[in-house]
Amino acid sequence: MITLKDINKTYPGAAPLHVLKDISLNIGRGELVSIMGASGSGKSTLLNILGILDGYDSGEYWLDGRLIKNLSENRAADLRNRMIGFVFQSFNLISYKDAADNVALPLFYQGVGRRKRRALAMEQLEKLGLADRAHHLPGELSGGQKQRVAIARSLITRPSIILADEPTGALDSRTSKEVMQIFRDLNSQQGMTIAIVTHDPGVGEQTNRIIRISDGRIV
Repeated sequence: MITLKDINKTYPGAAPLHVLKDISLNIGRGELVSIMGASGSGKSTLLNILGILDGYDSGEYWLDGRLIKNLSENRAADLRNRMIGFVFQSFNLISYKDAADNVALPLFYQGVGRRKRRALAMEQLEKLGLADRAHHLPGELSGGQKQRVAIARSLITRPSIILADEPTGALDSRTSKEVMQIFRDLNSQQGMTIAIVTHDPGVGEQTNRIIRISDGRIV
């Protein structure tokens, strides 16, 4: 599903910062992996490259058989919207839209009609036990409910892979376990490929493989 070959990334400046150094990595279809490292280790930059949110300087990134390099913004956005579901620590929900509209948002960018968007969003919310919260605004939801809405949104386009950036970072320990169980169920029951960036060893232990990164290198 994902193959990285000798990926390097440097941020320019008065003192250029070499963030990723010769990263080579394979994530197979249907794997549940965590990417672990300290703050500043390069794990978020790596996730941004995997999510086609940032480019790289040298090497090769292959996603499901496609070389991801020097894409136009429109092509990158199209691939992201069709192939990748994102889950973030801060949920990234739109405060003035209810849960169903937040879940349906990626379908809007695919040109799906409102009625169908809403029906598919309700279906995802029901799967995650949130049908009774469909008409609630994010401010009326708990942290765990917000993250489940965000997970439902990440699934609405039926992506090939889910990338999660510290998805339990804003949650208490009990809710964190509930969210991780959702990811584990998606992986085991639907064969979803999932990569989770985290600094929490407890989260890493709940994945099937831990990829450790330190000072821009996989160790």
